[in-house]
Order: sequence, then structure tokens, then C-alpha cells
Amino acid sequence: MAYRSMEECLLDLEKNGQLIRIKEETDPHIEMAAIHLRVHEAGGPALLFENVKGSKYRAASNIFGTLERSKFIFRDTLKQVQQLVELKGDPIKALKQPFKNMNAGMAALKAFPLKDPFTKPALQDTIQISDLPLIQHWPMDGGAFVTLPQVYTEDIDKPGIMNANLGMYRIQLNGNEYTLNKEIGLHYQLHRGIGVHQSKANAKGQPLNVSIFVGGPPSHSVSAVMPLPEGISEMTFAGVLGGRRFRYCYVDGYCISTDADFVITGEVYPNENKPEGPFGDHLGYYSLTHHFPVMRVHKVYARKNAIWPFTVVGRPPQEDTSFGQLIHEITGAAIPQEIPGLKEVHAVDAAGVHPLLLAVGSERYTPYAPAKQPAELLTIANHILGTGQLSLAKFLFITADDSNKLTTHNIDTYLQFLLERIDLKRDLHFYTNSTIDTLDYSGTGLNSGSKLVLAAYGEPLRRLATEVPAALKGLSQFENAQLVMPGVIALQTAAFISYNAAHAEMNILNEQLKPDLDALKSIAIIVVADDASFIAEKLNNFLWAAFTRCNPSHDIYGVDSFTTNKHWGCNGPMVMDARIKPHHAPALVKDAAVEKSIDRLFEKGGSLYDVVK
Repeated sequence: MAYRSMEECLLDLEKNGQLIRIKEETDPHIEMAAIHLRVHEAGGPALLFENVKGSKYRAASNIFGTLERSKFIFRDTLKQVQQLVELKGDPIKALKQPFKNMNAGMAALKAFPLKDPFTKPALQDTIQISDLPLIQHWPMDGGAFVTLPQVYTEDIDKPGIMNANLGMYRIQLNGNEYTLNKEIGLHYQLHRGIGVHQSKANAKGQPLNVSIFVGGPPSHSVSAVMPLPEGISEMTFAGVLGGRRFRYCYVDGYCISTDADFVITGEVYPNENKPEGPFGDHLGYYSLTHHFPVMRVHKVYARKNAIWPFTVVGRPPQEDTSFGQLIHEITGAAIPQEIPGLKEVHAVDAAGVHPLLLAVGSERYTPYAPAKQPAELLTIANHILGTGQLSLAKFLFITADDSNKLTTHNIDTYLQFLLERIDLKRDLHFYTNSTIDTLDYSGTGLNSGSKLVLAAYGEPLRRLATEVPAALKGLSQFENAQLVMPGVIALQTAAFISYNAAHAEMNILNEQLKPDLDALKSIAIIVVADDASFIAEKLNNFLWAAFTRCNPSHDIYGVDSFTTNKHWGCNGPMVMDARIKPHHAPALVKDAAVEKSIDRLFEKGGSLYDVVK
């Protein structure tokens, strides 16, 4: 249905048994986030906090907590949006099947934003930042953050909503050096549209006008995270997905979403930055304090009976996982259509999204050649690493399957297929001194690190071990050998001290294993860890720890490794040093006292008793 507001959506969820009201007073300082995390972990409903300590406004979370709930919210428009995405890749289909695609064409009419003839029809109250629910999510966070913002900017050279950008960039509302009610922090990362707009404004020596929308129809939040091509307005997508045109007006020169619950307007001046963070982020670690643009607050608007939506990110899966799943539902084969030869690509949520990318491609370059080896796959890999946010991938696994049965979404099976076929002497391709995700602290600096492409194709080269080989037992300085998955073994050793010490330690491991290469043929990867049992406990632990804690150029070793004509390979297993390093950000840990304090809500008589009992 076409929701006109956040409240309409929440009432619809409540009517269908997918929302619970929390009437008890809840503290926005860590407590509300802790409640959200516990309910989300239990697969529970959306939450409406009706009594937020220190604020007159209600707050809502876990709105998109499951893919099923997200699909329910957009049940009347999802198929039409999928049709439109498909037609973009094959517009001739509309001519071949005009009646079948008529609904998609009608839906497209909702794409055009509607300039509201009234000034602030719903946003009647002018308030302060301090009036908002100032939600701090994790104990070490630098302050309160907006976690479901829609940050709106326009191109100074091509003003207007059709050339605007709407992105979800976290906003720090207080703390650090920000002057309360006058300044807020604006954090954005690489490959974000707002960066283009700020660069153009800076070049002209002018401030960038920024409008931050919070709440409104749920399609607005989803549009802010959609990976749309540069030049396509997210507001058009919001209209199609929501079944209702994006309504806006201008006040004091700022664009206002007239359906939003809250709007914060202000300016970002050239070279005006302040410390932002820390913030408990979606990789499962804190992103640390760095200088990011500061926004001078102009005005803060709120509609009558406004509701403040928020989410909590942390080690995946969290609510933002559902965002990713919904985007995949919507876009389907859109990315493969953009990259010739690519059949499927999957950013692995359990590994923090950008640290690990899995892909299935084609291998058609030399069908006449008897030997099968990666060729077209390497071209596809380079295309992937040059495409939008896919370029932030740190580890890219790519293979081809002539039977067309392999999928990247069955991660265990996919990895076994690739590890059976990878030639570790030939198929490892490093990109040094490159960019990685801003939130990834495994590299050499902010946004800086390296990449590794593991490309495999052909007949199986090894039968993967399903138990720990004897050669990996009884080693000096390395113990507790554990089978992680077929072909992958975890070893435990002393804590990481320095890279000089690590090189010496890996050389000790190499000298012990090099004489037993034949006994290690069934092993493709050895993970060196602080806690091998944790790595081996479940697949998600391996995906999270191994790929968030490794910088390929610094933390990949190999048994009997070599360099020939600048190509690196190894005759034995590849070794990943997945220990925690001194430069890594701390992992997120819940506050025990807060966890105990929220038990009252989950005990008999509490609002959430039925959620996790």
C-alpha cells in the first residue's frame, strides 16, 4: 500500500501482528539499542518506543528487521519495481509483451517528484537538536547518532531534485567538539554521491546546502541505500517503490521532504571538519575517531506526533542485512547485466559486506583449448573492482561453473567448489596500495589497504580434507588445530606483536610444514588465529574474523611460497594471519549492566515477554 507517513506504516504492521508497543520508559543511552538488538536476534517484531526518556517524541526500530517484513511493507509495489529494473536491462521486452508490462509503465509515473504547493504542510514545529531522541547505540560511541538518515544534497552546477543525491550517511548529533544545537557531524565514505556535490561546492568556494530527512514513508529510507547509477535521482526510486510521488518544497533555499517526520537543514563549508566517532559499526567493530565534515545547523523541523526511526548496526547479521537482501530482491540480475560475463555476485554480509565478495562468471575466451584456466574471469574481476561500491571489495573470490548450478548464496558449497579448483601457484592476484572500505581497519590507513582476487576454473585439483591432517598436529608454537570447513584449518598461536615478529612466526610455521607438502595437498587455506576454536565453531565466525582482520598484502603467507616475475604463489596451503592487530579497531561488546537492566521488559508482565520466551 502507498503509505503517506511512517505512522501509517507502523499502524499497518501493528494491525498485522508485526509491531509491539513498549510503554515503559526507556533510556536512549544504550538501553534502547540493547532492547532492539535482543529483539532482532530473536527474529522479533518492529518496536514502537512510546516513552523515550528526555524526549517527547516516540521512536521506532526493527522496521525492516526481516526480509519477510520488508517485502510485506512493499507488497503492492515490489513486483512492479522488479519489472522496471528488468526492463531497463531489456527494454525491447516491453514492446514484445506490452500488456504484461503495462503495470510497470503505470508505476513509473510515480517516479516524478511532486513539488508541494504548500509550505511545510506537515512539518509545523521548529525544534532543537536537543529535543530529539538522542540515541547512543554502543558503550564507546562518541555520542548520539542518526542511523536511518536520508541525507539530501544537490549538484551546484545542475540544481534541482532530478539531479540530487539522497544517501544514508551517519550523522553524529552531539558529543566530541560539536556545539550542541548548532553543529552536527556528517560521515560519508568512498564512492558516495554527496562527495561529488561537496567537491563541486568546494571548488567554487561555496558552502553545500544539506537537508537531512528522518522518517516519512519507508520507501524513502530504502531509496537512500539503493546503489543507483550516478545521475539517477533516488527520489524517483522512492516514488516508484512507495507507490506515492516524493513530495517536497523549498524553505530558506533548502529542500524539504514534506512527508518526513523530521528535517534538519544546514550548511557544510569547505575545509571545515571536526572529529567524528567512535561509532559501533556494521563490521562488528568500532569505527574510530576521524575528521569528517561538520554541518552548521540552520533549522530543525518536526511534524505533529513525529516518530523517530532508528536501527542498530553491529556484527552481522543485523537489521541492515535485510536492507541488503531487499536490494537483491529488487535489482535481481541488474549488476550482471552491467558487467559482461558476470552471472552472479554476492557481498557476504557475515564478513561485513565489503571485505568479502563472491562471484560466478563465464569462461569463454578459449573454448578450443584443452587446458582450463582463468582468463575471462580475470577481466570480469577487474571490471567488478572498477564498479561503484563493488570496488571496495578486499577479497574477491571468482569462479566459473559450466553446469550453471553454482550459486554464491550457498556460501559453504561455493567456497568448496572454488577451493577444490584453485591453483595456489597461479591463481592469487594481489592489488597493493589500493583502497578498501572506510570502516575496515585491517589496512595501512583510513581507506587504504590492498586487495586479493582468487580466481579458479577447471577440473578439481584436490580433494578437500574433512579432518585435521596429522602434519598440522604437534607443531611448535602453533596448536589447537581445528577443521573450519573442508579444506580450511585454523591454528592457534601467540598474540600478534608486530609485522617483523609475524614474519618470523610464519617462517617457523613454513619450515615445519614444507617437508610435508604431500600430506597437505587436501588443505587450501590455513587460518592463524588468536582462538582457533572460535574460528571453527561456525562458518560465520570464520567469514567474520578471517576477512575483517586480514590485509592481503600484509597478512597473507604461504607454505613454500615464491615470487616469479613479480607474481606471488605458494606450493602448499595459503596462510591467513587473522589475529587481532594493534591497529585494529576494538570489537563491539555489549554492556553487562544494561543487558541486566532490560531484563525487566522480557520478564513476565513486560512488554516483550512473548518475544523471546
